Amino acid sequence: MGEKYFGLTDPGRQRENNEDSFIAQTVFNDNFIVACVIDGVGGYAGGEIAAQLTRDEILDHLDKMPVNIIDHMVSSLENANERIIREKEVSPQNEKMACVVTLAMVDLEKNIFYFAHVGDTRLYLFRDGSLIKVTRDHSTVGFLEESGRLTEEAAMQHPKRNEVNKALGYETQKGLTKDFIDKGESAFLPGDTILICSDGLTDMIPASKIISILNDEDDLAAKCVSLVNAANDAGGKDNVTVVLVRNDKSPILHTVTKPPLVVKKNNDNGDAAVKIAELVTGNNEPVIIEGKKRKSGINKLLLFFCVVFFLGLIWMLFQNYKTNDEAENPPPQTIVTKQRNAAELNLIDSINAASISKVVRVPAGQSILVTDSIFIKNDSLHIIGNGSAVVRDSAYSGPAFILASTCKYILLDSLTIDNFNVGILVLNKGLHLKNIRFKNCVVPLQFQQHLIQDTLVSGAQAESIFNQTDTVRRR
Repeated sequence: MGEKYFGLTDPGRQRENNEDSFIAQTVFNDNFIVACVIDGVGGYAGGEIAAQLTRDEILDHLDKMPVNIIDHMVSSLENANERIIREKEVSPQNEKMACVVTLAMVDLEKNIFYFAHVGDTRLYLFRDGSLIKVTRDHSTVGFLEESGRLTEEAAMQHPKRNEVNKALGYETQKGLTKDFIDKGESAFLPGDTILICSDGLTDMIPASKIISILNDEDDLAAKCVSLVNAANDAGGKDNVTVVLVRNDKSPILHTVTKPPLVVKKNNDNGDAAVKIAELVTGNNEPVIIEGKKRKSGINKLLLFFCVVFFLGLIWMLFQNYKTNDEAENPPPQTIVTKQRNAAELNLIDSINAASISKVVRVPAGQSILVTDSIFIKNDSLHIIGNGSAVVRDSAYSGPAFILASTCKYILLDSLTIDNFNVGILVLNKGLHLKNIRFKNCVVPLQFQQHLIQDTLVSGAQAESIFNQTDTVRRR
C-alpha cells in the first residue's frame, strides 16, 4: 500500500520549530486512504498544540466505518475545534492558538475522494498533466487570486498572504455557521494524484514548478522530497508539508493490432521468403506473401486509369450534390452532454416538469453535486431549496444555473450555491432571490446583456457588492 500514498513535513530554512502536522495512512481494512495536512497558528508552542489536538481528534474518528463519510469528516473537525477551545481555557499562554486543516478520504474501490477544509492549506487534483485546485483559500488574498484580481506571483508576495478568515479554535461550536467547513467530493480516476499541502509550499514555488515535479517518473516519496526541497531552495520561509495520494490502477487500454508483414517474393522460392518473415516477426504475426507479377500489359494500365477517372467523376458529382443539399438542409448540431448524477437529474427533471405547478421543492438538507449547468427556460418558476445546496464538481468550471432570455419570473428560495466560478448566469431581468447564500463563488451573479450590433448605445452600468469579512491574522 505504501506506493499509493506518502507524506513529508519539514520546518523550513528560517524556523526552528514545526507547527505543521500530517496524516497519511490506510483505514477501514485498507479500503480507504486518509490524507491530511494541518498548519498550526499562534506561536511556537500554541500552533503545535492545536495541530496535534486536531490530528488526534481526526484519528479518534477513524475507529469504525461511518455511514456518511463527509458528515463524519466534518464532525471530526468540529470536535477538534472544541478541543482547541477547551485547551485555550486552561492554558491562557496559548490563547491565540488555532490551526487550518485540509482532510481527504479516498475510496479506492469506488475511485472517489471526499474532503473537508478550513483555512488556506490546499487540496489539488493532478490529472493528465493538469493541476486543479479543489479547495478555496479562506483568506482575502486567496479570494483575490482565485477571482483573477491578483496574479499568482503577486499573491505569493502580498504582505497579507498569511491572514486567514477561518481557522479551527477561534469560534465555539455555537458560533460556527453551517458553511464554516467546506466539504465536497470528486472522482479519483486511475492515474490521478491528489496533493495536500501547507502554504509553506505554495507561498514559495509556483504551480508550474509543482506540475514539473509531479510529472516526473519518480515514486511518491521522491516527489515529496523534491517538493519540500524546492520550497526550501526558494527561501524556506515557513514550515512545509506535503501529502500525495495516487490512484495506481491501470486505465483500460485497447490493444493495438499490428498489420501483417508483407514480404514481396521476387523469385519462386516462397519457402525462403516465409523463413525471412519468421525471423522478422518472431513467428507471432501473420505473414502475407506477394507473388511476382509476371504480366503487366498496356491494356491493364489503360483499364486502371479509366477506372480511376470514372470513380473521380462520380466523387465530384456526389460532393457537388452533398454541398447543395447541406446548404438547403444543414445537419443538426450534435450536442454532447455530460453524465449527471441521480440527485442532479432529479432536480433537472423537476424543473422541466414544473410547467404546470410552477413550483419545485428540493428535499431539505440535500447536497446536489453539479457537473454541468442547470438550464432554466420556464416562463415562471419558484424553486424552494429548503436549506439544501448545489455544489460544484471539481472538474466543472461553468455556472450553477443559466436563466434563458424567455424567463419572466424565476424565484430561487432558501438555497446555497457553493464553490462556483459563476453562481447564476442571467440573460434577462426575470431573476428574484430569497434567502440565497453564495458560498465561495468567484462571481455570485453575472448578468449578460445582448446589445444590437452597429448601433449607438447610451446609459450607465450600476453594480452593488455586499461583502462582509472577518479577518484573522495567522501569525
